[in-house]
Amino acid sequence: MLASLSLIFLVGLAMGAICQKLKLPRIIGILVTGIVLGQYVLDLLDPSILSISAELRKMALIIILLKAGLSLDLKDLKKAGRSAVLLSFVPASLEIAGYVLCAGWSCQCT
Repeated sequence: MLASLSLIFLVGLAMGAICQKLKLPRIIGILVTGIVLGQYVLDLLDPSILSISAELRKMALIIILLKAGLSLDLKDLKKAGRSAVLLSFVPASLEIAGYVLCAGWSCQCT
């Protein structure tokens, strides 16, 4: 499993650097690495890594969201203004309202 994690890490760093030179986000190279090395293309990874892949994905998502949040600039957000707030707040509010309204229906089916 250590060899698989090392392979993912090293190839991911290399692909991230290549994407950065191509003026693409580094995350694209890292995602391509995971897809190519994983079970869907080359299947080079140890099968035991799949047992912890859910935890690894959660940690990766936390890191990605943390980096995205820390890179936000308050001046840019103020410049985006009302439209940015509406584009982020309104869909989330409607989705939450939909879950709340539909939650009662799923309980009646059982």
